[in-house]
Amino acid sequence: MNAAVSPLPIPTSNPTLDDALIADTGRKVVEIEAHAIADLRGRIDEAFVRACHLLITCKGRVVVSGIGKSGHIARKIAATLASTGTPAFFVHPAEASHGDLGMITPNDVVVALSNSGETDELLTILPVVKRKGVPLVTMTGNADSTLARLADVHLDVGVSEEACPLGLAPTASTTAALVMGDALAIAMLEATGFTSDDFAASHPAGQLGRRLLVHIYDVMHRGNEVPRVAADATVAQAVMEVTNKNLGMTAIVDENDQLLGVFTDGDLRRTLDDQSLDLRTTPVTHVMTCGGKTIQADRLAIEAAKMMEHHKINAILVADEEGRLVGALNFHDLLRARVI
Repeated sequence: MNAAVSPLPIPTSNPTLDDALIADTGRKVVEIEAHAIADLRGRIDEAFVRACHLLITCKGRVVVSGIGKSGHIARKIAATLASTGTPAFFVHPAEASHGDLGMITPNDVVVALSNSGETDELLTILPVVKRKGVPLVTMTGNADSTLARLADVHLDVGVSEEACPLGLAPTASTTAALVMGDALAIAMLEATGFTSDDFAASHPAGQLGRRLLVHIYDVMHRGNEVPRVAADATVAQAVMEVTNKNLGMTAIVDENDQLLGVFTDGDLRRTLDDQSLDLRTTPVTHVMTCGGKTIQADRLAIEAAKMMEHHKINAILVADEEGRLVGALNFHDLLRARVI
């Protein structure tokens, strides 16, 4: 029979750790990396502008490459470029030597990242890239490096020191490269007139995409699903329509579907407080809210959400430019569409 296993001890704070030193180190890292970023400001120069021109006029795609920590930054830069209007993808330089170079065409531009500028895996593939006539933009921390000398445009992302006290782990240098990549992407976004609608088209599954792409007509109720009663309907008939259509309200319209007003759950509660009213005989027009809040079908669904929040209502009617009723939606419809 096996002996019972003793439970692991619950970790407690280590009394030998110096909390003040930990906090001071964290602050020093932030200061060093902030300084590295600040130094980049003076390097947004003619070379930066030439790099942007190369990427903007690229007829193919921007191929971003790097290895190790620079590879991680290269992947992020490629993703940022792709989401801001510049077709881009990442190629691992080691994989490129074993067949992936075929993904690079003469119409592309290569952006290569290496802090030392002497990364073997990159230097191995660059002769092939150059033979194809592919323009090369490099980001290195050494302007005299082989990679910098081979480049059509070199961007200096060197730092005076790494945040790592051993000077070994890439920290400030990778931050600087990432910021330079962001600067390229956003400068091109502005230069090419890339809009929020363009961004949404690339992010249809994200919340931002839904907010910028989903319109009222995509989520509204139509036809017989829209709660409505005629102007001569009684309060009791209006209550039945509210109940049957389950939107918490009903529109009151004339014979041409022209919107006259709205009768809501709130109006019903106020009506019930008046003991003198007979729901079966009182015209709904006597207790409705005249006009009511409306929105047009071609507006963004997020605008309906903002209107409901602002006016503290749970549903809204959709009317055309002439004020005719064409639809309705409530808060739950927006939730289902994941607009909010």
